This record gives sequence, structure tokens and C-alpha cells, in this order.
Amino acid sequence: MGAHPIDELMKTAMESIRDMVDVNTIVGDAVQTADDTVIIPVSRVAFGFAAGGGDYQGQRDRKTDQMENFPFAGGSGAGVTIHPVAFVVVGKNNAIKLLPVEHNTALDRIIDFLPGFLDKISALAGKKKADTEKIEKEIEKKDKKQQELF
Repeated sequence: MGAHPIDELMKTAMESIRDMVDVNTIVGDAVQTADDTVIIPVSRVAFGFAAGGGDYQGQRDRKTDQMENFPFAGGSGAGVTIHPVAFVVVGKNNAIKLLPVEHNTALDRIIDFLPGFLDKISALAGKKKADTEKIEKEIEKKDKKQQELF
């Protein structure tokens, strides 16, 4: 007995989906800007597929006493959803930054803000330490001068 018609229907649909599924669908092609920044799009991809069918039962022809065969009836459908999620930006000095398309929460904003904030605090702490050391040296000089006077 030959292959059932639904086998061919499923095979054709699955081959079409396999052709659509590609890494370039999720991680897009890189785009280079004029200032040598590289932008890579990242997307969320969802595929859906459904297929079905049925054989109709034949009826006996009363005159010839033979079965009348009805054809197979079937169908399939597929859908694809592509939703952009973020962009990976590779800047000068190979600095990599992830830019999400949507900021859903305040936490996302805080996480994005935190590295710059920490850099500023570190710079201020370093400056404060240098200023403190400078003041301590001046105090030591004054103490030595006072000790020399007495």
C-alpha cells in the first residue's frame, strides 16, 4: 500500500518550515555604520504549525455492488511571528552594549544606569582620596614647622 496523502502534506509543510528556520532569523545580519560601529539585531521568533485531514468512507453503489471511493481531504497551515528584542552594538575599542527594544521595568533602567554611576563614584572616590592625602601632607608640613619653631 502506498503512502497516505497526509504523509506528503506533512512532509511538504515541514520542509517549508525548515527552510524558514535559520540562525539569521534570530540574530540578524550585522550593519556597519559610518563611524565603524557595528549593530546586530536580535529577534524572538515563534513558529506554529497545524495539519489535518480525513478519508471519507465510500458508499456501495446498489446497481454495481461496488464501493465508491471518495478522495482524501486535508489541509495545513503555518504561522511565523518575529518580534525584535534588542540590538547588540559593538562600538569603538570593541565596547559591547546591549540595547533592548523595550524597557519594561524600572529595574532595566537601573541596570543600564548602574555602570556609568559606578564609574562616576569611583572617580569621585579617587579624587577625594587624592585630596585627603594632599591635606594630610600639608598638615604634616605645618606640624614640622611648628616643631622647628619650638
